[in-house]
Parts: sequence; structure tokens; C-alpha cells
Amino acid sequence: MNSEEVMERVKGDGVAFIDLMFTDILGQLKSVTISPRELEDSLKHGKWFDGSSIEGFTRIHESDMVLVPDVSTYVILPWLRDGKRAARIICDVKEPGMTPFEGDPRYILKRLVAKASEMGYVYKTGPEIEFFLLKENRVYHDTASYFDFSPRDLATDIRAVITTTLEEMGIHVEMSHHECAPSQHEIDTEYLDALNSADNVMTVKQAIKTVAFNRGLYATFMPKPMYGVNGSGMHTHQSIFDKAGQNLFYDPKDAYKLSKLAYHFMAGQLNYIREITAVLCPTVNSFKRLVRGYEAPVYICWGQRNRSALIRVPTYSRGREKSTRLELRCPDPSCNPYLALAVMLAAGLKGVEDGMKPPQPVEEDVYEFDDQKLARFYIKTLPTDLGEAIEEFEKSRFMLETLGKHVYTKYLEIKKAEWSEYQRYVTDWELKRYENL
Repeated sequence: MNSEEVMERVKGDGVAFIDLMFTDILGQLKSVTISPRELEDSLKHGKWFDGSSIEGFTRIHESDMVLVPDVSTYVILPWLRDGKRAARIICDVKEPGMTPFEGDPRYILKRLVAKASEMGYVYKTGPEIEFFLLKENRVYHDTASYFDFSPRDLATDIRAVITTTLEEMGIHVEMSHHECAPSQHEIDTEYLDALNSADNVMTVKQAIKTVAFNRGLYATFMPKPMYGVNGSGMHTHQSIFDKAGQNLFYDPKDAYKLSKLAYHFMAGQLNYIREITAVLCPTVNSFKRLVRGYEAPVYICWGQRNRSALIRVPTYSRGREKSTRLELRCPDPSCNPYLALAVMLAAGLKGVEDGMKPPQPVEEDVYEFDDQKLARFYIKTLPTDLGEAIEEFEKSRFMLETLGKHVYTKYLEIKKAEWSEYQRYVTDWELKRYENL
């Protein structure tokens, strides 16, 4: 759609409110609401706002920023506001001169997508978004487990509502199901180019939180909200297509049906994974998910049917060449999807540019390996906590080049402060264990 068509749509849809949305550096959804009469001016000149109040954006003496609506993202929100219809449009963040703001996470992804395009590539992804739906005081709302189903179950019903809501917003849900832990669920959306995929992650999270609230529950995308059960990941399927729609990861002659391009891309991600972990798994809590067991990746290796591996190659099905892909299993839903997909793409492209080769596949349960066997297979581990991930991030020239100086510096500053605060915080676990010493 162009600007005129969007204004006609707003009028025809009877919209009373329009949310202009964007994300901060941490992936928190932000918005400013305008009335339809303000839309034309916003489309022509953008909407000014104070960037100094947004995490990771600008300093107070350079605070003027502009939201520029991307009209292709216009969609009706399937819930009423004060009994009236509302719509949303995702925005790019610009400098006052209408140049891209280098601290806009969406711009960083667009920049990497453009680089891939110059190489003749289209990067497509399919995130699997896991989350918990809880009652007040962090109480489970069900006792179900993996793939459990009951037509009278609240869990089954609420996933149906979520799916219907997303379909109304133009997001195709390929699958939804109950996950391993009580009250844990998964929504898988369609395979799309990276920018649309990241936009969809933000929309899916907003929709899930809204549906949950309307049903007396709350949704959390915290990676490990409960002790002793599986955490929530955002396993991300990915592949490279050419501009004619052919999957360039597919090679019928290879044992894994992977092309040389796919192996180079995989090798790049394996090589840089420790440096990009602070973006893919960005919180203190993220690393309480990344422990042995619970099907969470710990070891840097790859395999086909091996869910203990960091990168899994889903089994090839005859006639489904376009489905050939790599599944990166360490990202979690607390990440900023724009930055996460940007660094994943950058690492893969670096592997392609440098002709990197991955190590041999591992088709055994890596959790059962002792130190000697890990050394024999040259298997390293992901960072064990946010502090270690920050150290890898800080010394990475690759991350500085990928994110740009502004985001690299701001992100490092924010994460160092988060880690420092955590190190000084006294938890309930410590009080229970040590208070009587």
C-alpha cells in the first residue's frame, strides 16, 4: 500500500486510534497513539518524539527523533479500545534530517538484509516462540505436558483464541501446541524474510499478552520463570533463498541435503556464536535456561536429529526442498528480534565470505559426553552466564562492525549495568539458604 491507500483503509475500517510502534534497543515495544486526522501529516513528515527517554537511543541535548511509518505494516488490532477500533503501523526511526538513526534496531536488520540482497540472497526465518501463561502469583494454569490436548482444556482454548487473533492480523500460524512444562506453550509462524519475521515476533508477543490479559492470565516470555522445568526458547529456523525463490541451502547430492553455502553459513554461526550470545540470550535469566538437560543447547556443535546440538538440521522430506534449513536453538524470546536476526545473518554471511567449514556433525547426546570426549570432538560451550557473554561481546570486533558503534556501545553499557546489579542483589534463594548462618 502507499500513503493514499492507507488513509483510505483507515477511513473504511472505521479506525479511531492509530498506534505508531517501534522498539528500543532491548526489544521493548514502544508506541505513540495518533488520531486518523493526524495520519496524513505523519505519513508526509513523520512524527517527532523525544529520543532521550528511550533506552539506548540519544542523549538529552540531541533528543529530537522522527518516527516514519512503514505503511506496509498497517493492520487492524483485533481488540477494541474504549469500544472503538484501533490500528497499528510499525515505524522506522530517523534523525531530524530524515536519515536512518543508527541506533534503530529495525534499521540494523534492514542494513544486513540489504547486504545479503547485494550478494543475491534473501534470508528467511521462522522463529518458534515459547512462553508461559500464568495465573496471579506465578501459579500454573494447567498441568499439561508436551503436545497434550483436551478440547475442554483452557490451554487448548486460549491457543485457539491466540491463533485466531494472529490470523486476523495477517500472521499465518503454522502450528501451536502445549510445550513440555505446565502452562508452557509454543506458537510457530510462517517462514518469511527476516524483516517481516522480526516484525511478526513483536506482533505475536503483543497479541499473546493481550489475549492472556483478557482471559485473566498473564503471559511471560522470561526464558526461565520456573525452577525445575523447561525454559522458553525461540528456536529459529533459517535458510537463504535466491531472488527467484529457490532455496540455496539445498543440495540433493549431500548426505544432509545441505549445499556448500549452507555449510559455510553454519560454520560462520558456530564460529561467532559466543560473541553474539549476549544478543541472542540477553538477560541474566537466559542462562538459567542454558543448562544441561531440558533440551536447551549448551555445547557448540551441530547434528541432524540431535536436539542437544546448538544447530540442528531438520530431516529432509522428498518434495520439500524449500524446507531445507538450519535451526539455531539458543535464542530465547527475551531477545530483541531485530538485533537477533541481524547478528545471526551477519555471522552466517561472514562464514560464506570467508569460506568457513563447520566441524564434523555430532549425532550422539552431547549431554552424556565427559570432558575427554568433548575435547576429542573439539566441542566448546556457550557462555555460562551473562557476565561471560558480555566479555565475549566486548572484545568482539565483529559485533562492533555488525551493530555499529552506537548500538554496540549502548548495548554493552546497559548489559554491564544489568550484570553488576545482579551481582549485588540478594535473592530469595540466598536468604533461604544462608540467613541462619
